[in-house]
Amino acid sequence: MYAGQSGRLTTTEFSMRHFFAGAIVALTFTTAGAQGFITPNPNLMADGIPAIAQAIADKVALYTDFRGHTFVGWHPVQRSMLVRHREEGANLAQIYWLKSPGGQLERLTDFADTVSAASFAPKHGNYLVFARDAGGNEATQVFRMDLDTRQSTLLSNPQERSAYTWSRRGDRILLESVPLDKTAQGGTRNQVFTTLTLVDPMKPESRSKLVELPGGGWGSFQFTHDDATLVAQQYRTPNDSDVFLIDAKTGLREKILPQPGSTAARYSGFEWSKDNQRLFLTTNSRGEFSELAVYDRRDKSLTVLSHAIPWDVENFSLSADGQRLMAVVNNNGRDEMHFFDATTGKELARPDLGAGSIGGGEWHNAQHSLLAFSLNSPQSPGDVYSLDTKTGTTERWTVAGAAGGVQPETFVSPELVQIKSFDGLNISGWLYLPDPAKFPGKRPVLVNFHGGPAGQSTFRFMGRYNYFLNEMGVAVLLPNVRGSMGYGKTFVDLDNGFKRKDSVKDGGAFLNWVATHPRLDAKRIVVSGGSYGGYMSLATAADYSPLIRGAIDVVGISNFVTFLNNTESYRRDLRRVEYGDERDPAMRAFQEKIAPLNNASSITVPLFVVQGKNDPRVPFTEAQQIVSAVRKNGVPVWYLLADNEGHGFRRKANADFEFYSTVRFLEKTLIE
Repeated sequence: MYAGQSGRLTTTEFSMRHFFAGAIVALTFTTAGAQGFITPNPNLMADGIPAIAQAIADKVALYTDFRGHTFVGWHPVQRSMLVRHREEGANLAQIYWLKSPGGQLERLTDFADTVSAASFAPKHGNYLVFARDAGGNEATQVFRMDLDTRQSTLLSNPQERSAYTWSRRGDRILLESVPLDKTAQGGTRNQVFTTLTLVDPMKPESRSKLVELPGGGWGSFQFTHDDATLVAQQYRTPNDSDVFLIDAKTGLREKILPQPGSTAARYSGFEWSKDNQRLFLTTNSRGEFSELAVYDRRDKSLTVLSHAIPWDVENFSLSADGQRLMAVVNNNGRDEMHFFDATTGKELARPDLGAGSIGGGEWHNAQHSLLAFSLNSPQSPGDVYSLDTKTGTTERWTVAGAAGGVQPETFVSPELVQIKSFDGLNISGWLYLPDPAKFPGKRPVLVNFHGGPAGQSTFRFMGRYNYFLNEMGVAVLLPNVRGSMGYGKTFVDLDNGFKRKDSVKDGGAFLNWVATHPRLDAKRIVVSGGSYGGYMSLATAADYSPLIRGAIDVVGISNFVTFLNNTESYRRDLRRVEYGDERDPAMRAFQEKIAPLNNASSITVPLFVVQGKNDPRVPFTEAQQIVSAVRKNGVPVWYLLADNEGHGFRRKANADFEFYSTVRFLEKTLIE
């Protein structure tokens, strides 16, 4: 539920006493041989968390072992694919080679950290290129893996964080790199720039610097079919980005969108036609929602293809023969798959895939009518499918795993909630209700805010949260407050800068709405959230403590000023556009005024704070300072820190203990 990015770094040793001098650490359950209690693993520091009974872990275990599959990429020649999956008993998901529908998964990676991206060499598939970080630091490095030996070779510069894009010929990759921030080591902050370097994966020493681009936010690189030109996006906000063409030999760039005289808009998701003259993309330049469109280099025209669809086109893919476009549409939080004729722009017949969340959507390079995608739903942790658009046949490639005794197909689906906020604005969310036969009467409520802030709570698998519903009888409410994606470009900007607290007031409106629902108990509410959702949880606790029983903050912002000063430099200017520039005196005063840290005396309910030590986005100091401040109120504060995690817990051992603690926190605040 928090915004994050794949990949992790090797754990760094540190002294808990050094970082928490003076703090009283609850270690009653860490004593070796303690009977009946859970012992957290050595990478976790549990501060103020009471003993967690082994009985909780035993009961929760069934809900901590959902093992879905995610499509990663096709083999360029064979009818086989890469998928991401976590095996039973494994700590992290790894990359596997699946050579046929329902076939045996062949594990290719076995690292201590998550692989964020992987792909076969695009012409022959004889080796892989993949990317991973270490311990959650997001200092992503790019590697080549030889499939015969499984040996990896570093392709990127360890002093930079990098991503990669394949050339069309498949003989080179484009490394997109920004320097690592040296401030933590006492150095001077680097000036932000993005370097593009062409590298032969088979000869890493053969590399040439193409260009150095000013600032951050660069991405979505895509070569033309002749490898002569790159298209690239420079992102600033969800409603403000530029599109450039870059000469792949000289590095010279030309801005093509927005066109002169046009207002700022979002542009993303680029695909080139076979003749390299038409550029398919998505944009909200012609309306409230992100639409599928095509830019023609010859006359510089921009034509919208999906204007009849009143929702965001989240992503799309062009078939290798250039004939069909697949687009994923976010219909009020439910994903739909649409098809278009790439030549005429006419919409084609839609497949019926059922409601859920669609991932991937990649056409096979050799079998042009074959499309692969992932699909999860409230009743499935996710599987991989292929669709043959010629025959209309859908084929299932994987079967998700779950612990024995749990039947995901019986899990509840949410109902859409639509209310009016304090100023009359229509806002919505998803409400999951426990079975009334098993849990009659008014039910306690967990309100969980998404991150981003331009994220969105959608119709999808709830994973461990099903334990709250099925075993504790706790209802789960997922608000989409102003600032959320999916409801138009006006809505997403309604929380920017000085309007920040309006989103918190939306949260307050949902708290008040709970009292109007016949099955919800307004006297038993806990709020939670991760990343920006963590800020929402803290701010709600500061403003609405009388209406709630507790708050959970996962990698959340406690003060925008300290956050902006300490987040990684390549992200800082992008975040200033959203949250306001702390260098402006009026904005700084506002940010200090609304900071949960500076209003900590108003937080009078128990607080649970979860943080990764290596988080480059929201540094662990944001958690440390709010824990210290709220404890002065004499209320219980639980603090869980992992020294081998970043922006959220991805290792199963850590995530399990976090969940056990969350269950105990909800028991104490909502049930007992």
